[in-house]
Amino acid sequence: MSPPPIAQSPSMKDALSAALDVAGTQATVLLTGESGTGKEVVARFIHEKSPRAEKAWVAVNCAALPGDLLENELFGHEKGAFTGASEKRVGRVEQANGGTLLLDEVSELPLQLQAKLLRVIQERELDRVGGSRPISVDVRIIATSNRDLAQMVADGKFRADLYYRLNVFPIELPALRDRPEDITPLAKYLLAEAAATMGRALPGLTASAESALHSYGFPGNVRELRNLLERALVRCRSNQLSALDLGFGGPTVAPRPTPPPVVSALPQDLPLNLEALERLAIIEALRRVNGNRTQAARLLGIGLRTLRTKLNSGQPSQLAVAA
Repeated sequence: MSPPPIAQSPSMKDALSAALDVAGTQATVLLTGESGTGKEVVARFIHEKSPRAEKAWVAVNCAALPGDLLENELFGHEKGAFTGASEKRVGRVEQANGGTLLLDEVSELPLQLQAKLLRVIQERELDRVGGSRPISVDVRIIATSNRDLAQMVADGKFRADLYYRLNVFPIELPALRDRPEDITPLAKYLLAEAAATMGRALPGLTASAESALHSYGFPGNVRELRNLLERALVRCRSNQLSALDLGFGGPTVAPRPTPPPVVSALPQDLPLNLEALERLAIIEALRRVNGNRTQAARLLGIGLRTLRTKLNSGQPSQLAVAA
């Protein structure tokens, strides 16, 4: 048996209570929640608490295969059904006969296969690819999705009749960030699991490590926590796993100071060419000496005749006013 889901938070306790309630029935279950929240773990928990616990447990990832291969994977085929079909193949639905079939990410099931799945749920029978007669099956279906199936129905991307057949008993699993009470016990369990797999001694968690885990938002949920702990265990060189091992903290690098904004001494709309800058200098010199050209020429370091020439060749709209 697989280990039970860890639940110390009120939200996860509610979800597991609902899972336990439905386990003893034959009702179809729809598990929803973000990716990595443990939907498959809860599905397995339902199976193991059900009257079908001693029967087959079969899981199919509907997002892992393209439509044509997925149809063959789910429903199987008869010998000679297509080129290369040298023998009969029993599909995963038939393999789960008497037990439980998990349809992981059922939202990715193509529309044409949704109709075939609906028949399995309603009529308790299926057709193999290339088959000539229906095959009776007794399968309890648990489906998972991290997408909004009701919205997909509204968008015409998921069959409404199949949605209502799957949504008999919905259970939504909370994100890890919404169940902080579970972070430390989950981390300890996953760390022990990783240590056993790697053949490593099990380190403890320092207070800084626990604090870092609780401060992190875990967008990837429990799956991300597992990966984080496995990486940390590889890096850990003591009997205590720290925040540094987890990749949090470490030497603080002072941020590069932001340079002050450059303040231009010239008008922003002034063209940056020598003629424009020279014209601006003449206007400013004449302003400072109240229009006295002799003094302006001296201020500019040029002769009066040169100044007059430049004034006569300048744009009247700018130089005449200054003069």
